[in-house]
Amino acid sequence: MNVDRIEREIVIAAAPERVWPLVAEPGFWATDDESVRGTVATEGESLVSHHSEHGAFPMRVEKVDPPKYLACRWMSAFPGEELREDNSTLVEFTLTPEGDGTRLRVVETGFAALPTSEDNRRNVIRDHTGGWEQCLAALAARAE
Repeated sequence: MNVDRIEREIVIAAAPERVWPLVAEPGFWATDDESVRGTVATEGESLVSHHSEHGAFPMRVEKVDPPKYLACRWMSAFPGEELREDNSTLVEFTLTPEGDGTRLRVVETGFAALPTSEDNRRNVIRDHTGGWEQCLAALAARAE
């Protein structure tokens, strides 16, 4: 496993026009707050996604290029801290038409620069790797 990068992709049986609004919901992968449904991430926006079990996750929307690309920086390994470049990772979503569906690719980078122990870094990477599998499957189910 590359210690600085997680890459996952899924082919969703729905057109990009159906998938994009779900990907563009601010922090969809880190929240169980239904109030984000139907909202759209705005470039430069800073927000906090809340999850009832895992807590609060500060994030910033870095780039939005509808309906094909979204990049967000988020902080998950340092509860209670302010979001900074050195304590956060970058998550990039790329949507590509594939037949009647959409290939959704997520790449999360920046783990190697996190100011934490190697044990914690491994735990964060392990948690995020499993988390992306769950998030992409849940997103696909909503889109299909």
